[in-house]
Amino acid sequence: MENKKRTSRIVSIDMLRGLVILIMLVDHVREHFFTHHHVIDPMVIEETSTGLFFTRLLAHLCAPIFVFLTGLSVWLYANPKDKPSRSATAFLLKRGLFLILLEITLVNFSWSASYNTLYLQVIWAIGLCMICLAFLSKLPRIWIGVLGFIIVFGHNLLTPITFETTELGYNFWTILHDRGYLATDSFIDTRISYPVLPWIGVILLGYFMGPLYHHLISAAKRQKILFYLGLSSITLLLILRGWNIYGETLPWETQNSFIKSVMSFLNYTKYPPSLNFLLFTLGIGFLLLSFFERIKGRFSQILKVYGSAPMFFYIIHLYVLVIFHGILIFTINKGKVVQVNYVYQLWLISIVLSILLYFPTKKFSNFKRMSKSKLIKYF
Repeated sequence: MENKKRTSRIVSIDMLRGLVILIMLVDHVREHFFTHHHVIDPMVIEETSTGLFFTRLLAHLCAPIFVFLTGLSVWLYANPKDKPSRSATAFLLKRGLFLILLEITLVNFSWSASYNTLYLQVIWAIGLCMICLAFLSKLPRIWIGVLGFIIVFGHNLLTPITFETTELGYNFWTILHDRGYLATDSFIDTRISYPVLPWIGVILLGYFMGPLYHHLISAAKRQKILFYLGLSSITLLLILRGWNIYGETLPWETQNSFIKSVMSFLNYTKYPPSLNFLLFTLGIGFLLLSFFERIKGRFSQILKVYGSAPMFFYIIHLYVLVIFHGILIFTINKGKVVQVNYVYQLWLISIVLSILLYFPTKKFSNFKRMSKSKLIKYF
Protein backbone atom coordinates (compact mmCIF):
# COMPACT_ATOMS: atom_id res chain seq x y z
CA MET A 1 0.00 0.00 0.00
CA GLU A 2 2.81 2.40 0.86
CA ASN A 3 4.55 1.75 -2.47
CA LYS A 4 1.28 2.25 -4.33
CA LYS A 5 0.86 5.69 -2.79
CA ARG A 6 4.40 6.64 -3.61
CA THR A 7 3.99 5.80 -7.29
CA SER A 8 0.39 7.01 -7.87
CA ARG A 9 -0.05 9.40 -10.76
CA ILE A 10 -2.84 11.69 -12.00
CA VAL A 11 -4.31 9.92 -15.01
CA SER A 12 -5.64 13.00 -16.84
CA ILE A 13 -2.19 14.66 -16.76
CA ASP A 14 -0.53 11.53 -18.11
CA MET A 15 -3.20 11.28 -20.81
CA LEU A 16 -2.57 14.84 -21.96
CA ARG A 17 1.18 14.26 -21.96
CA GLY A 18 0.61 11.07 -23.93
CA LEU A 19 -1.52 12.83 -26.53
CA VAL A 20 0.96 15.63 -27.16
CA ILE A 21 3.84 13.13 -27.30
CA LEU A 22 2.07 11.31 -30.14
CA ILE A 23 1.43 14.63 -31.90
CA MET A 24 5.10 15.48 -31.42
CA LEU A 25 6.04 12.20 -33.10
CA VAL A 26 4.16 13.27 -36.26
CA ASP A 27 6.02 16.58 -36.32
CA HIS A 28 9.39 14.89 -35.93
CA VAL A 29 8.57 12.41 -38.70
CA ARG A 30 7.86 15.50 -40.81
CA GLU A 31 11.32 16.89 -40.00
CA HIS A 32 12.93 13.69 -41.29
CA PHE A 33 10.76 12.80 -44.29
CA PHE A 34 9.23 16.09 -45.45
CA THR A 35 12.24 18.39 -45.55
CA HIS A 36 11.50 19.38 -49.16
CA HIS A 37 8.42 21.20 -47.80
CA HIS A 38 10.08 23.39 -45.20
CA VAL A 39 7.90 25.49 -42.90
CA ILE A 40 9.11 28.70 -41.31
CA ASP A 41 7.80 30.57 -38.28
CA PRO A 42 5.15 31.91 -38.74
CA MET A 43 4.21 29.81 -41.77
CA VAL A 44 3.79 31.31 -45.24
CA ILE A 45 0.23 30.24 -45.98
CA GLU A 46 0.53 30.89 -49.73
CA GLU A 47 3.33 28.32 -49.88
CA THR A 48 2.00 25.80 -47.33
CA SER A 49 -0.58 23.15 -48.19
CA THR A 50 -3.66 22.88 -46.00
CA GLY A 51 -2.66 19.44 -44.71
CA LEU A 52 0.87 20.52 -43.85
CA PHE A 53 -0.37 23.72 -42.20
CA PHE A 54 -2.78 21.97 -39.84
CA THR A 55 -0.33 19.17 -39.11
CA ARG A 56 2.22 21.77 -38.04
CA LEU A 57 -0.44 23.77 -36.18
CA LEU A 58 -1.41 20.67 -34.20
CA ALA A 59 2.24 20.23 -33.21
CA HIS A 60 2.16 23.72 -31.67
CA LEU A 61 0.30 22.17 -28.73
CA CYS A 62 3.32 20.16 -27.62
CA ALA A 63 5.81 22.61 -26.09
CA PRO A 64 3.34 24.85 -24.18
CA ILE A 65 1.52 21.88 -22.67
CA PHE A 66 4.78 20.13 -21.72
CA VAL A 67 6.11 23.28 -20.03
CA PHE A 68 2.83 24.08 -18.28
CA LEU A 69 2.46 20.53 -16.98
CA THR A 70 6.08 20.64 -15.78
CA GLY A 71 5.25 23.60 -13.57
CA LEU A 72 2.07 21.95 -12.33
CA SER A 73 3.93 18.73 -11.56
CA VAL A 74 6.54 20.64 -9.56
CA TRP A 75 3.79 22.01 -7.32
CA LEU A 76 2.51 18.45 -6.84
CA TYR A 77 6.05 17.34 -5.94
CA ALA A 78 6.36 20.15 -3.39
CA ASN A 79 2.94 19.37 -1.90
CA PRO A 80 2.60 15.57 -1.71
CA LYS A 81 -0.69 14.06 -0.59
CA ASP A 82 -0.91 13.27 3.13
CA LYS A 83 2.63 14.54 3.73
CA PRO A 84 4.13 17.89 4.79
CA SER A 85 5.07 20.38 2.07
CA ARG A 86 8.70 20.27 0.97
CA SER A 87 11.08 22.50 -0.92
CA ALA A 88 11.38 21.78 -4.65
CA THR A 89 14.57 23.83 -5.08
CA ALA A 90 17.10 20.98 -5.02
CA PHE A 91 14.87 18.79 -7.20
CA LEU A 92 14.44 21.58 -9.75
CA LEU A 93 18.13 22.44 -9.90
CA LYS A 94 19.21 18.82 -10.38
CA ARG A 95 16.44 18.06 -12.86
CA GLY A 96 17.05 21.27 -14.81
CA LEU A 97 20.77 20.65 -15.12
CA PHE A 98 20.10 17.03 -16.08
CA LEU A 99 17.77 18.12 -18.90
CA ILE A 100 20.32 20.62 -20.24
CA LEU A 101 22.95 17.88 -20.18
CA LEU A 102 20.60 15.59 -22.10
CA GLU A 103 19.96 18.32 -24.67
CA ILE A 104 23.61 18.92 -25.46
CA THR A 105 24.48 15.21 -25.56
CA LEU A 106 21.92 12.50 -26.37
CA VAL A 107 19.20 14.73 -27.79
CA ASN A 108 21.36 16.93 -30.01
CA PHE A 109 23.21 13.91 -31.45
CA SER A 110 19.93 12.14 -32.20
CA TRP A 111 18.76 14.68 -34.77
CA SER A 112 21.45 14.05 -37.38
CA ALA A 113 23.93 11.64 -35.74
CA SER A 114 26.51 14.44 -35.65
CA TYR A 115 27.66 17.40 -33.56
CA ASN A 116 28.20 19.94 -36.34
CA THR A 117 25.82 22.37 -34.66
CA LEU A 118 24.49 22.42 -31.12
CA TYR A 119 20.79 23.25 -31.25
CA LEU A 120 19.36 24.27 -27.88
CA GLN A 121 15.70 23.37 -28.20
CA VAL A 122 12.72 22.44 -26.05
CA ILE A 123 14.52 20.19 -23.54
CA TRP A 124 17.09 22.94 -22.95
CA ALA A 125 14.26 25.45 -22.49
CA ILE A 126 12.44 23.25 -19.97
CA GLY A 127 15.69 22.67 -18.09
CA LEU A 128 16.44 26.38 -17.89
CA CYS A 129 12.85 27.11 -16.85
CA MET A 130 13.17 24.59 -14.03
CA ILE A 131 16.35 26.26 -12.81
CA CYS A 132 14.58 29.63 -12.79
CA LEU A 133 11.61 28.12 -10.94
CA ALA A 134 14.02 26.64 -8.40
CA PHE A 135 14.71 30.16 -7.16
CA LEU A 136 11.32 31.74 -7.85
CA SER A 137 9.47 28.95 -6.01
CA LYS A 138 10.65 30.59 -2.77
CA LEU A 139 8.22 33.45 -3.47
CA PRO A 140 4.60 33.38 -2.26
CA ARG A 141 2.51 31.44 -4.80
CA ILE A 142 0.39 34.49 -5.65
CA TRP A 143 3.51 36.39 -6.72
CA ILE A 144 4.62 33.46 -8.84
CA GLY A 145 1.25 33.60 -10.59
CA VAL A 146 1.42 37.38 -11.07
CA LEU A 147 4.95 37.16 -12.49
CA GLY A 148 3.94 34.35 -14.84
CA PHE A 149 0.91 36.34 -15.98
CA ILE A 150 2.99 39.47 -16.62
CA ILE A 151 5.56 37.54 -18.66
CA VAL A 152 3.02 35.64 -20.77
CA PHE A 153 0.83 38.67 -21.44
CA GLY A 154 3.56 41.29 -21.62
CA HIS A 155 6.52 39.78 -23.48
CA ASN A 156 5.13 40.75 -26.90
CA LEU A 157 5.86 44.35 -25.95
CA LEU A 158 9.56 43.44 -26.08
CA THR A 159 9.46 42.41 -29.75
CA PRO A 160 10.87 45.74 -31.08
CA ILE A 161 14.00 45.29 -28.93
CA THR A 162 16.84 43.76 -30.94
CA PHE A 163 20.62 43.53 -30.69
CA GLU A 164 23.28 43.19 -33.36
CA THR A 165 25.67 40.27 -32.97
CA THR A 166 28.45 42.69 -32.03
CA GLU A 167 26.48 44.41 -29.27
CA LEU A 168 26.95 43.62 -25.58
CA GLY A 169 23.42 42.41 -24.92
CA TYR A 170 23.17 40.09 -27.93
CA ASN A 171 23.91 36.77 -26.20
CA PHE A 172 21.64 37.52 -23.24
CA TRP A 173 18.78 38.61 -25.51
CA THR A 174 19.24 35.59 -27.79
CA ILE A 175 18.82 33.24 -24.83
CA LEU A 176 15.92 35.25 -23.45
CA HIS A 177 13.85 36.46 -26.42
CA ASP A 178 15.27 36.34 -29.97
CA ARG A 179 16.41 33.01 -31.44
CA GLY A 180 19.80 33.05 -33.10
CA TYR A 181 23.38 31.81 -32.94
CA LEU A 182 25.40 32.20 -29.76
CA ALA A 183 28.56 30.98 -31.47
CA THR A 184 29.63 30.53 -35.09
CA ASP A 185 32.94 29.61 -36.72
CA SER A 186 33.99 27.97 -33.47
CA PHE A 187 34.62 24.43 -32.28
CA ILE A 188 30.88 23.85 -32.50
CA ASP A 189 28.28 26.34 -33.67
CA THR A 190 25.57 26.92 -31.05
CA ARG A 191 22.06 28.05 -31.89
CA ILE A 192 19.24 29.01 -29.53
CA SER A 193 16.07 27.60 -31.06
CA TYR A 194 13.85 28.18 -28.02
CA PRO A 195 14.26 31.61 -26.38
CA VAL A 196 13.17 31.02 -22.80
CA LEU A 197 11.45 34.15 -21.44
CA PRO A 198 7.86 33.27 -22.43
CA TRP A 199 8.42 29.64 -21.38
CA ILE A 200 9.46 30.84 -17.93
CA GLY A 201 6.08 32.59 -17.75
CA VAL A 202 4.30 29.36 -18.75
CA ILE A 203 6.07 27.19 -16.15
CA LEU A 204 5.28 29.78 -13.47
CA LEU A 205 1.58 29.70 -14.40
CA GLY A 206 1.67 25.90 -14.31
CA TYR A 207 3.13 25.99 -10.79
CA PHE A 208 0.58 28.61 -9.73
CA MET A 209 -2.29 26.39 -10.91
CA GLY A 210 -0.98 23.31 -9.11
CA PRO A 211 -3.51 23.59 -6.22
CA LEU A 212 -6.26 22.69 -8.70
CA TYR A 213 -5.02 19.14 -8.18
CA HIS A 214 -4.99 19.30 -4.40
CA HIS A 215 -6.76 16.27 -2.97
CA LEU A 216 -9.33 18.52 -1.25
CA ILE A 217 -10.49 19.96 -4.60
CA SER A 218 -13.31 17.89 -6.04
CA ALA A 219 -12.99 16.55 -9.58
CA ALA A 220 -16.21 18.31 -10.60
CA LYS A 221 -14.96 21.68 -9.37
CA ARG A 222 -11.56 21.20 -11.08
CA GLN A 223 -13.18 20.19 -14.36
CA LYS A 224 -15.43 23.26 -14.26
CA ILE A 225 -12.51 25.62 -13.55
CA LEU A 226 -10.38 24.08 -16.31
CA PHE A 227 -13.27 24.26 -18.78
CA TYR A 228 -13.90 27.95 -18.10
CA LEU A 229 -10.18 28.71 -18.19
CA GLY A 230 -9.98 27.09 -21.62
CA LEU A 231 -13.11 28.86 -22.84
CA SER A 232 -11.85 32.21 -21.52
CA SER A 233 -8.47 31.74 -23.22
CA ILE A 234 -10.08 30.97 -26.58
CA THR A 235 -12.55 33.87 -26.20
CA LEU A 236 -9.74 36.32 -25.40
CA LEU A 237 -7.81 34.97 -28.40
CA LEU A 238 -10.80 35.59 -30.68
CA ILE A 239 -11.00 39.18 -29.46
CA LEU A 240 -7.29 40.00 -29.60
CA ARG A 241 -6.68 38.19 -32.89
CA GLY A 242 -10.03 39.02 -34.48
CA TRP A 243 -9.32 42.74 -34.41
CA ASN A 244 -5.51 42.39 -34.55
CA ILE A 245 -5.32 44.23 -31.22
CA TYR A 246 -2.31 42.62 -29.54
CA GLY A 247 -0.45 39.40 -29.03
CA GLU A 248 0.91 38.54 -32.46
CA THR A 249 3.47 40.27 -34.67
CA LEU A 250 1.96 39.04 -37.95
CA PRO A 251 -1.63 40.34 -38.43
CA TRP A 252 -4.18 38.06 -40.01
CA GLU A 253 -5.91 39.05 -43.23
CA THR A 254 -8.93 37.87 -45.20
CA GLN A 255 -7.77 35.59 -48.01
CA ASN A 256 -9.30 34.45 -51.31
CA SER A 257 -10.91 31.39 -49.68
CA PHE A 258 -12.47 30.54 -46.33
CA ILE A 259 -9.86 27.92 -45.43
CA LYS A 260 -6.98 30.25 -46.27
CA SER A 261 -8.58 32.94 -44.08
CA VAL A 262 -8.78 30.44 -41.22
CA MET A 263 -5.13 29.55 -41.80
CA SER A 264 -4.18 33.24 -41.67
CA PHE A 265 -6.11 33.64 -38.40
CA LEU A 266 -4.38 30.63 -36.84
CA ASN A 267 -0.88 31.45 -38.09
CA TYR A 268 0.99 32.27 -34.88
CA THR A 269 4.63 32.83 -33.95
CA LYS A 270 6.28 30.03 -31.95
CA TYR A 271 9.87 31.30 -31.57
CA PRO A 272 9.37 32.89 -29.09
CA PRO A 273 5.72 31.92 -28.52
CA SER A 274 3.43 34.91 -28.92
CA LEU A 275 0.57 35.60 -26.51
CA ASN A 276 -1.91 34.44 -29.17
CA PHE A 277 0.09 31.23 -29.65
CA LEU A 278 -0.10 30.54 -25.91
CA LEU A 279 -3.79 31.44 -25.60
CA PHE A 280 -4.55 29.02 -28.44
CA THR A 281 -2.44 26.12 -27.21
CA LEU A 282 -2.96 26.42 -23.46
CA GLY A 283 -6.66 27.13 -23.97
CA ILE A 284 -6.99 23.82 -25.80
CA GLY A 285 -4.82 22.19 -23.12
CA PHE A 286 -7.18 23.34 -20.33
CA LEU A 287 -10.20 21.99 -22.22
CA LEU A 288 -8.47 18.65 -22.78
CA LEU A 289 -7.49 18.35 -19.10
CA SER A 290 -11.12 18.91 -18.16
CA PHE A 291 -12.33 16.39 -20.74
CA PHE A 292 -9.78 13.69 -19.94
CA GLU A 293 -10.93 13.46 -16.33
CA ARG A 294 -14.29 12.22 -17.59
CA ILE A 295 -13.23 9.52 -20.03
CA LYS A 296 -12.26 5.96 -19.24
CA GLY A 297 -11.47 2.86 -21.24
CA ARG A 298 -8.75 1.44 -23.43
CA PHE A 299 -7.93 4.71 -25.19
CA SER A 300 -7.28 6.50 -21.92
CA GLN A 301 -5.01 3.68 -20.76
CA ILE A 302 -3.00 3.83 -23.98
CA LEU A 303 -2.47 7.58 -23.65
CA LYS A 304 -1.55 7.11 -20.00
CA VAL A 305 1.26 4.71 -20.95
CA TYR A 306 2.85 7.21 -23.35
CA GLY A 307 2.48 10.03 -20.83
CA SER A 308 3.90 8.11 -17.89
CA ALA A 309 7.40 7.87 -19.41
CA PRO A 310 7.69 11.05 -21.51
CA MET A 311 11.47 11.50 -21.48
CA PHE A 312 12.07 7.84 -22.33
CA PHE A 313 9.70 8.09 -25.28
CA TYR A 314 11.21 11.41 -26.38
CA ILE A 315 14.76 10.05 -26.55
CA ILE A 316 13.95 6.62 -27.96
CA HIS A 317 11.71 7.96 -30.74
CA LEU A 318 14.43 10.38 -31.89
CA TYR A 319 16.97 7.56 -32.17
CA VAL A 320 14.51 5.22 -33.86
CA LEU A 321 13.77 7.95 -36.42
CA VAL A 322 17.40 8.79 -37.19
CA ILE A 323 18.39 5.11 -37.42
CA PHE A 324 15.36 4.16 -39.51
CA HIS A 325 15.87 7.11 -41.84
CA GLY A 326 19.58 6.36 -42.13
CA ILE A 327 18.93 2.71 -43.02
CA LEU A 328 16.52 3.76 -45.77
CA ILE A 329 19.02 6.27 -47.17
CA PHE A 330 21.93 3.84 -47.40
CA THR A 331 20.07 0.67 -48.37
CA ILE A 332 17.13 1.67 -50.55
CA ASN A 333 17.86 5.20 -51.72
CA LYS A 334 21.61 4.82 -52.39
CA GLY A 335 22.76 7.76 -50.30
CA LYS A 336 19.97 10.17 -51.21
CA VAL A 337 17.61 11.66 -48.65
CA VAL A 338 14.38 9.67 -48.30
CA GLN A 339 11.25 11.78 -48.67
CA VAL A 340 7.52 11.22 -48.91
CA ASN A 341 5.27 13.34 -51.08
CA TYR A 342 2.01 13.53 -49.12
CA VAL A 343 1.10 14.59 -45.60
CA TYR A 344 -1.05 11.50 -45.04
CA GLN A 345 2.12 9.41 -45.44
CA LEU A 346 3.64 11.24 -42.48
CA TRP A 347 0.65 10.23 -40.40
CA LEU A 348 0.86 6.62 -41.55
CA ILE A 349 4.56 6.41 -40.63
CA SER A 350 3.79 8.00 -37.26
CA ILE A 351 0.98 5.56 -36.52
CA VAL A 352 3.25 2.58 -37.25
CA LEU A 353 6.05 4.01 -35.09
CA SER A 354 3.67 4.83 -32.24
CA ILE A 355 2.45 1.22 -32.19
CA LEU A 356 5.99 -0.15 -32.24
CA LEU A 357 7.13 2.21 -29.48
CA TYR A 358 4.13 1.53 -27.26
CA PHE A 359 5.50 -1.75 -25.97
CA PRO A 360 8.99 -0.60 -24.88
CA THR A 361 7.43 2.54 -23.40
CA LYS A 362 4.95 0.48 -21.38
CA LYS A 363 7.73 -1.84 -20.21
CA PHE A 364 9.91 1.09 -19.12
CA SER A 365 6.94 2.81 -17.44
CA ASN A 366 6.34 -0.29 -15.32
CA PHE A 367 10.05 -0.54 -14.55
CA LYS A 368 10.20 3.13 -13.55
CA ARG A 369 7.19 2.76 -11.28
CA MET A 370 8.85 -0.06 -9.37
CA SER A 371 12.38 1.35 -9.39
CA LYS A 372 13.85 3.25 -6.45
CA SER A 373 16.51 4.89 -8.62
CA LYS A 374 16.23 8.68 -8.68
CA LEU A 375 17.94 8.78 -12.09
CA ILE A 376 15.36 6.43 -13.60
CA LYS A 377 12.58 8.66 -12.25
CA TYR A 378 13.91 11.50 -14.44
CA PHE A 379 12.79 9.55 -17.53
